[in-house]
Amino acid sequence: MRFYFIVLMVLCVFFSCSDKNMKKIDISNIDVDFSVKRYEVDFYNATKESLPKVRQKYPYLFPEEFTDSLSFEKINDTQEQELFTETQKKYKDFSSEKTQLSSLFKYVKYYNPSFQAPDVVTMLTNLDYDNRVIYADSLLLISLDVYLGKEHAFYGDYPKYIRENNTKDHIVVDAAKAIIDKQVRPSIDRSFVGKMIFEGKKMYLLDLYVPLISDTEKIGYSQDKFNWATLNEEQVWMYFMDKKILFSTDTKLNKRFLENAPFSKFYTEQDNLTPGKIGVWVGWQIVRSYMKHNDVSLQELLKINESDLFNKSKYKPKK
Repeated sequence: MRFYFIVLMVLCVFFSCSDKNMKKIDISNIDVDFSVKRYEVDFYNATKESLPKVRQKYPYLFPEEFTDSLSFEKINDTQEQELFTETQKKYKDFSSEKTQLSSLFKYVKYYNPSFQAPDVVTMLTNLDYDNRVIYADSLLLISLDVYLGKEHAFYGDYPKYIRENNTKDHIVVDAAKAIIDKQVRPSIDRSFVGKMIFEGKKMYLLDLYVPLISDTEKIGYSQDKFNWATLNEEQVWMYFMDKKILFSTDTKLNKRFLENAPFSKFYTEQDNLTPGKIGVWVGWQIVRSYMKHNDVSLQELLKINESDLFNKSKYKPKK
């Protein structure tokens, strides 16, 4: 049994590394200019005298109905202060995260010369994991309270697949995803394989923008779920083929195989062993195969329709 486990782990490492066929990019001479503002520090330390300055510094975070009295009610709330204190323990120093974000912005600019790095604003959103990072052209808002570590007590009631991404290392991944979502135009292909490839394009951009981040972190799987996806790629593909769902436009397939979930829904007794959004994983491998066999630029990749990409991908799932 121990030998079998070792063999599986070696195979996983091999499969994980075998897709790393992208050339190394030198970003050392690329300049990006951005600031990091700590809204949560300024806000939760505000006094009656300093609050007007905080309002002036962050006008986009103070709607008209957010009066001073409501602000101080929030500032003095015990749970709010506990959240702030815990976040400060982890992120009093944000320099390492700034370095990671600087690297991300440089890679984005390398592939998109007109890209302007956004100013970064850190904040708290009361554990709103659906809005971890918001990118709005000149601003990148980061909710630090959802990155305290997957074992943090604040996340005790969270499903495991959500907690898996509540880590420090996932900040730059979510920042990259937020930027990518703005760069990739919606697809008109409503087929299941078209949707998989559309998501695969976005995952491939992660390969380019955060090349030093592991595939496990990019896809957001735990190690056991990642291992399952790697070792069962061929079986998943055969299931899609046998069930004739590749070209189906049934929107129920989105929840089963494309949306974030604790597992994918093959309707078998082993479903709980599978990772969620397995269709995104497969789409990622199809796009990687396409880029391996076709000498095209990033812009050409984003322009090609999903059907043509699939036909030219020469995709063969790993056995």
